[in-house]
Amino acid sequence: MIRGLYGEPVMNILWKINFTCASILKWLGQNIACSFINRPAPVHVLFCLVDHFEPGSGNVPIETERERMQLLLTSLPNFMKQHRDSAGNLSKRTWFFPPHCHRNGNLRKLVSLCADGLGEVELHLHHGKTMPDTSKNLRKTIELCIQEYSHFGIFGTENGRKRYGFIHGDWALDNSRNNLYCGVNNELQILKETGCFADFTFPSLNISNPDKINSIYYALDDPNKAKSYNTGKHVRKNGKEWGDLMMIQGPMHAYFLYKNIAGLRIMGDAVNGNSHVAKGRIDLWVKTGIHVKGAGNVVIIKTHTHGAVDYEAVLGNELHGILHYLETQYNDGNRYMLHYVTARELFNIVKAIEHGEPADNIEQYRNYKIQSPVYNCSVNYESASELLKECVYKTYQ
Repeated sequence: MIRGLYGEPVMNILWKINFTCASILKWLGQNIACSFINRPAPVHVLFCLVDHFEPGSGNVPIETERERMQLLLTSLPNFMKQHRDSAGNLSKRTWFFPPHCHRNGNLRKLVSLCADGLGEVELHLHHGKTMPDTSKNLRKTIELCIQEYSHFGIFGTENGRKRYGFIHGDWALDNSRNNLYCGVNNELQILKETGCFADFTFPSLNISNPDKINSIYYALDDPNKAKSYNTGKHVRKNGKEWGDLMMIQGPMHAYFLYKNIAGLRIMGDAVNGNSHVAKGRIDLWVKTGIHVKGAGNVVIIKTHTHGAVDYEAVLGNELHGILHYLETQYNDGNRYMLHYVTARELFNIVKAIEHGEPADNIEQYRNYKIQSPVYNCSVNYESASELLKECVYKTYQ
């Protein structure tokens, strides 16, 4: 294999260059188009932080896993109470929690924070690592997750049915990484049929990233093809549901990391301490203007972190700075109004706008379609069942 500087395969280098150039051109085109969008004041800024929460990440000792959980439990309440939005809501977090970390009471402890109104739990799933997963095993795994997470009251309901948000582990949704970390080409169909209301995986900044960027859109699954979400139809005001799954993306944009041409990068929505989120990037999140088509005065900012590992960023100065900047620059009540939302609440607001509801009633739509979970941290389920573990570990170790 031919290698370039630093030993990286030339094909990887060429792919990164092509991806960066193509993404920058797409963003520039969108940026120009956004300048013509009518955004009557006030512009409602919806901020949603999704956390790929894996306290055992990195195969750390059990003591480290417990320390990570304890740090969250002791630090988060005070952190959240320092930040409020235009309606007085506390800042919130959505923990996308994987079943392979459902052990040692981790999930029960996480639910105790949700019971105190500090966030919500949705589903994160890694699979297909040691061998490609199958549709049958994936469906069974998700159904068991819904059943066992529900002991704690996790997942909201629609007409009595559990509905969940989803983030795919290793950025490999719908078998998009060449049969690595997934293996299931009809994954979108399975997600829809098991109650998934939206996917929050992207942007990924790798081969799995869809061609359609900075968008809220519907994807239609082709069960014989990987990466069916690569394109789709935008969610629109006064529009109709389409396809199999709603995709809710975070901002992806060009950024001069070092204030010169050598520092030109395509940046995603990560809050992790690696490339500290400066005020200029927050401005670009707003300027990128992800929105439901026809409702340009509701700007959606979905960001992500791996909070168990990136705790210095999301329990420290970096996230404090982000929230303080949003609260002071995008929350004056005249030009901008800030709303802290969970993933479920964000979906509900999107659906309300799609159904033609007026944007000036944002706060009324948090439970528009999917009702809020009723959390219960008193149940004594310390870990996943042996059956769920068997399904997970069949393809992921």
